[in-house]
Amino acid sequence: MTLRLKINLIVGLLTLLFTAAVMTLQWRSLRESVHEEVVAANRVATQLLGRLSWRYAAQGTPALVGFLQGVGRVRSTEITLQDADGAELYRSPPSPYKAGRDAPQWFERLIAPAAAAPQAIEFPDGKLIVHANASRAVLDAWDETVRLSGIALALLVAVNALVFWLVGRAVRPFGDIVAALDKLKDGRFDVALPRLAGTEAAAIGGAFNRMVGELQGHLDTERRAVRAELQLTANRELTRWIDQHVEAERRLIARELHDELGQSVTAMRSMALSIAQRGSGADAEVQQAARVIADESSRLYDAMHGIIPRLAPLVLDSFGLAEALADLVERTRKSQPGVVIDTDVALGNTPLSAEVALTLYRAAQEGITNALRHGQATWLKLTVQADAGDVRLSLHDDGSGLPAEGWQRPGHYGLRWLVERVESLRGELRLQANAPRGVQLHVHVPLTVVEAVTS
Repeated sequence: MTLRLKINLIVGLLTLLFTAAVMTLQWRSLRESVHEEVVAANRVATQLLGRLSWRYAAQGTPALVGFLQGVGRVRSTEITLQDADGAELYRSPPSPYKAGRDAPQWFERLIAPAAAAPQAIEFPDGKLIVHANASRAVLDAWDETVRLSGIALALLVAVNALVFWLVGRAVRPFGDIVAALDKLKDGRFDVALPRLAGTEAAAIGGAFNRMVGELQGHLDTERRAVRAELQLTANRELTRWIDQHVEAERRLIARELHDELGQSVTAMRSMALSIAQRGSGADAEVQQAARVIADESSRLYDAMHGIIPRLAPLVLDSFGLAEALADLVERTRKSQPGVVIDTDVALGNTPLSAEVALTLYRAAQEGITNALRHGQATWLKLTVQADAGDVRLSLHDDGSGLPAEGWQRPGHYGLRWLVERVESLRGELRLQANAPRGVQLHVHVPLTVVEAVTS
């Protein structure tokens, strides 16, 4: 059922109740009017006839009959003259008022007054009977009721038609609102309502347009966020691809240095030593030159073996993260005799992918290098903990701490590269100052997410 029909039915019901109340009051008024008219007419007729009938009765019955015929019919009273034997000598004629018509019996029973006992005027040779008859007054009441009912019905129809039209005009904007909501439900977020007539409809229309505007703003924001997420994902994939190729090139260079150049340097040193031994006592200058070549070859070999782990930790591929970190710490201790490094590596049986292991190794390598090079640290603690869900690496030092402008100042390209690498694995890297001095490096990588990313 529509709102328009509901309002019209309510107004129609109220109008009908009002009309019924008015008709009830009118019916009571008509009933009292009929009762008053009939009683008053009967009383007047009885009093009139009671005084005059004796005068004409003294002149004889014919004179009384003549008098009654001259009087005719009193509207609400029937007059009957009977002789001493009860024979009817005269009866008042039917009323000519609205002759041939009578009110319905049900209406007459409702509105006619209770029948009064006939009034009898006794004479020596007969009696005069006066009887109240309310049929004409009831007929007048019936005609008045029919007229008022017709007016009420016409008024009811007119009011309902007017209300139906006015309500239709009032609720017409709500149809536009419903249509706009249907379009919004179908995914058309560019819908807008014009200015609607009526205070309430205009307020609803304004609120709807504001809601659509906010919704469009949120959708645009969500689209931008989705595009940014897709771009970020693409950037992460590109970063991973670049990292993989860079690491592959590093491994290739490291193996070339180890296998080819390392063997060549070793051969040069052996040949230089052989020349020095053969030239002993023969040519001092040749012997000295050969020993210089052997010493330089040894330094070149040591420098090369110091570069290889930075290019690619070959021990990581062969023995795993724990051994690679132990090798990194041992080499750092040898190169920095005054530095104390504590380690706590507990990987257990947690399997780590090659990418995760390499990222953690690079994090430890970068953190140790920065602590020694920029922070002049003398004590470091490296902690690695792993379980089935994630792996965490922490590095604490007692160095000079972070610079005032933070670690993102120019020159810290290694840390920025490391952050991108960790984020490509859906991990997190945090670098913060340690109290009272030093720096804390934390790396967290969720293994379940990494498996989905690297698969």
